[in-house]
This record gives sequence, C-alpha cells and structure tokens, in this order.
Amino acid sequence: MSIRSKLAWTFIILLIFGITAISSYSILFIRNYMLEEGVEQIQKDTQWLAVTIENLAAGDDFESSFREAAETSGYQLALYDNDGVLFSTYPDTGLTDLARYLKHDLQITLEARNKVPLVQNEPENTKLISYAYLPNSGNAARYIRVSQFKDQIYAPIKTIRWIIYYGMFISIGLVIIVSIWIARYLTKPITEIKNVARQIAAGDVDKQIDLNRKDEFGTLAESLNQMASKLRKDTEKIKKSALKQQQFFADITHEIRNPLHTISGALELLEMENLPGEQRKKYLKNAQTQTDRIGRLFKDLMTLQRYDSDEYFIEEQVFDLSEIAHHVRELYDDKAREKSVELKVDTHSCKVIGDPGKIEQVVDNLVSNAIKYTNEGSIALTYQQSDGEVRVQVKDTGIGISQEHLDRLFDRFYRTDKARSRDKGGTGLGLAVVKSILSAHGRDIHVDSQLERGSTFWFTLPHFRE
Repeated sequence: MSIRSKLAWTFIILLIFGITAISSYSILFIRNYMLEEGVEQIQKDTQWLAVTIENLAAGDDFESSFREAAETSGYQLALYDNDGVLFSTYPDTGLTDLARYLKHDLQITLEARNKVPLVQNEPENTKLISYAYLPNSGNAARYIRVSQFKDQIYAPIKTIRWIIYYGMFISIGLVIIVSIWIARYLTKPITEIKNVARQIAAGDVDKQIDLNRKDEFGTLAESLNQMASKLRKDTEKIKKSALKQQQFFADITHEIRNPLHTISGALELLEMENLPGEQRKKYLKNAQTQTDRIGRLFKDLMTLQRYDSDEYFIEEQVFDLSEIAHHVRELYDDKAREKSVELKVDTHSCKVIGDPGKIEQVVDNLVSNAIKYTNEGSIALTYQQSDGEVRVQVKDTGIGISQEHLDRLFDRFYRTDKARSRDKGGTGLGLAVVKSILSAHGRDIHVDSQLERGSTFWFTLPHFRE
C-alpha cells in the first residue's frame, strides 16, 4: 500500500471514528439532558396538580373536575385517601403499576416533605413517578401520584437522532473527499523527493528538487539539494584526490628509481678489477648517499602516513626549546661551517607545550633546508615569547623562493627546482612533513621569501608559564 493510500485511510478512519463518537456522545448527552428536564418539569407540574386537587370540592362534581385536570396535565394521575388507599385514577386503564395501598413509610416521607413533591427516577422503571402530600385538601384525597412514560420525554430524540445521522453521513462523505485531496497534496512532494533521491542515489548528483514550499517538505528538499551539492563537491574532491594519489605514487616510484639506478651503477663500477682506490671510494660514497636518501624518504613517508591515520600522532607535553636548539646546533654547526655560512641559534630557556620529538623534526627540516639553499651569509634559529605564545623562526640569506611557488610549497613531492633539489639529496617531503606536524598541533607554518634575498619560515606554540 502506498503512503498516499495509508494517509487517506488514516484520515478517513480517524475522522469517521471522531464523527461517530461525537454523534453518539451528543445523542447520549441530549437524552440525559431531556430526562433531567423531564424530572424537573414533573416536579413542578406535581406541585401545580397538588394545589388544583386540594381546591376541588367533595361531591358529585369531584370526579369530573379531577378528570378534566388530569386531561389538561397530560399525566397519569392517582389519588389516595388519608389511609393511603387508592380511590380514583385517570386514565382508568394503563396504570398497571399502581399499588392499591400507599406504603406507610412513603406516607411518612411525604408528610415530612409537606407539599414538596418526591420524584422517583429509577433506571429500571419505564416511568417517572412523582408523589405529593395534600395536607389542606377539601376532599378525600390526601396523596397524589403523578406518572409519565419516559418514552414520551425521549420522543423528540428520534427526530434529533435522524438529524444527527444525516449530518454524520454528509460529514463522512466530505471527510472521504477531503482526506483523498489532503493525501494527494501531502504525498505529491514526497513522491517528487523520492524520485529525485533515487536519481541522486544512482549517481546523478546534478539533479535538483524544485519545491517552492516553506514547510517541512521544503526543508527536506533543501536538505537533499544541499546533500547533492555536497556529493558533487565530494566527488570532485575524490577525483582530485585520486589524481593526487596517482601522482603521489608516480613521484614515489620516480624518487626511489633514481637513487636505485645510482646505487646499481656504482655497484657495477665497483666490480671492476682495475678500479683506482679514489674512484672506488667515490662510488661507495655515492651509493651510501643514495641509501641514506632512500632511508630519509621512507622515514618521511612513515611520518605522513601516521599523520593521515593515527589519532595519537601527537603527544603533547611541556618541554624546553633550548634542548632542541642545542641539538640542532650540534648537528648542523659543522655543515654550516663547511659552506662558510654562519649558524646563529638561540639557546635561552623557553618552555612550550607540544610534542618535543615532532617539533624537533620540524626545526631540523627547516634548518636542513636553509643550509641546503644558503651558499653565503647566515642562518638564524630564534624563538621569542609574546602574548602567551612563542614564535619559532628559521631565517636564512639563501636563494629564496619565487612567489609563484609559495602556494604549493608544502605539497608532497613539490619542488621549485626538481633537478637542483635532487642534487642536494632532498626527498621532496620535508616541508610537507613540517606542515603535517604543525597541523596536528593545530598550528600553521608561515613563509616569507624573496628571490636572492632569503627566506623566513616561522610558526607558533603555546607558551608554558610556571
């Protein structure tokens, strides 16, 4: 069963049930109301009849006057004398429920109530019965019994019931028509949304739902359109990511193939029997250099892989930047001196929050790059605290970087000068590793550079105050 049919039947059943329940309750309410009104009316009429009977004179005209009063009232009347014995009724037939003698306890009750009528409305009895005491009667009557069939009171309900039934049938017909229309109105956008959702699920992410509505369906359509838009963007990202991945693996293959060729060539030359000692040392050094390069390449790849997949890549703690500065100076002082480059390193104590091993790797990569591309002048590693943060900076007077390369400088395997970078033993991953480590810290790497004037790389870390 379709949702349209379910909605239509739900509306129809609920509304029919509601109409039927209201109609039944209305009939029951009217019936009880009319009975209550009948009780109140028979009590009032009993008082009127009691006064009338009390004023009737005893004699030959008593019976005719009594009958006339009974006919005028429309009730069934019965009169009892002072001993509670029945002596006159009207009409003469149909009063089968009459007792020939009024019970003594009832007489006492009526006398105690004086002229206030006593109405008996028993559910199992088909009549309303009212009694009254006649203390000042000018004839033999001392008690009057007034009765009426309840069906006489309920008689108008038959007409009212049919009026309600006709209204109910008309209402049910209208309900069916309106329910079908509402079901169509409500399910039309659902059907459209369903069809478009199927097309989107089938891969047609360019599909849009055009619903000019301000209700929940409009919101749902807008959400699906946003989802389709996001899917389009994600699809584009996936395509770009796939292309980058292909390029990434191609670059890895290329980066490994070159040093392997160099090592293979060096090994072949080392097999020559008459190879001079100096040449042998040269080829061994070349092989060792390329082996180290491959080792650095895989080390950088492992770092990037952990950044991409390991949520515990960073283990933050408090550490002193001076320890890293000392290590860097010990590691690169001789290399800088060989190139006649002055290496300036801050060594004052400054505590920060971060992963000391990863931050040392960042600083190491930045200083190593600075030494590779600085042929004269100086390289300065400095750090300075300001406003709760510490700025760590590596500044050189090297060859600098063209502005056109700055946007892609931290991409994996991106080089501004591929041939020269490989000659210097670079892997093309150093700055990508720097960016990944700092991103894991919630920080970014910044660069300012001009050709032939040098470069400045800097980042910040939270300062630890004791």
